[in-house]
Amino acid sequence: MSAQDQQEAVLETEAVQVEPPHLYKVLLLNDDYTPMDFVIHVLQRFFAMNREHATEIMLKVHCEGRGVCGLFSRDVAATKVEQVSDFARRHQHPLACVMEKN
Repeated sequence: MSAQDQQEAVLETEAVQVEPPHLYKVLLLNDDYTPMDFVIHVLQRFFAMNREHATEIMLKVHCEGRGVCGLFSRDVAATKVEQVSDFARRHQHPLACVMEKN
């Protein structure tokens, strides 16, 4: 390719559609042993909820078996699940925290 050909070459841009990343729900699952106050504390500490909202989610977990703590990107959701699970284990509670694709 000559120098003149290189100068005349034009790169065309290709339109690429980028989809937004999938969001994941982080959920707490009910059990018969974890105290309600501990669940409220977890929601306040790891999900930045005020006491009233944390109490609402805790009651949803208690009555319906599960409650949504928030929607996050996959990496953030996985980190939240690990943090909550580790915190519950360290405090000897069987509180289960999981994530599922929204």
